Amino acid sequence: MVRVGVLAVQGDFLEHSHALERVGLETVEVRLPSQLDDVDGLIIPGGESTTIVQLIDIYKFRDVLKAKSDSGFPIWGTCAGMIVMAAKLTDKRPDPLKLMDIVVTRNAFGRQVDSFEADITVSGMSGPPFRAVFIRAPIVTEVGKDVKVLAKLKNGNAVAVRQGNLLATAFHPELTEDSRMHLIFSKMIKDST
Repeated sequence: MVRVGVLAVQGDFLEHSHALERVGLETVEVRLPSQLDDVDGLIIPGGESTTIVQLIDIYKFRDVLKAKSDSGFPIWGTCAGMIVMAAKLTDKRPDPLKLMDIVVTRNAFGRQVDSFEADITVSGMSGPPFRAVFIRAPIVTEVGKDVKVLAKLKNGNAVAVRQGNLLATAFHPELTEDSRMHLIFSKMIKDST
């Protein structure tokens, strides 16, 4: 059975665990780098990106995640997780993990009060548009040559990207009952093993 880790140091990791369980996947709350050896993929959830990066560094995840990423280990970052995975930010902080060849702008739509939902078409996803929840969401402003944009808003802002074994979304699929993004990540994991 596929075991998916959810980085459980800060943010909405519990919501991801519930979403994964709904699609029949076993989940593990990952709080230490050694636990990454017991899972087939990892989700870095939404939350506060500066705090998540500080805790990643305190618990010494940075080098382990980089090595895992380089070896083909599937990682998915949602909202703050996208920020954490970026190669570069348009802000001065935090210092991202530089896993994906993307440039990201934090809080691209404004403050909490400016949060919104939008129907988006996601490449490789069948069925109706995905109802995406954006909460103080980032956007991808630049992508490297190996990065595929999976979804954009109507204004052209990239909000879902994939680079090999790495997936990043600016929105929170775990806050909806629609499991299709979690199924896409599940397929990425199965394809990698």
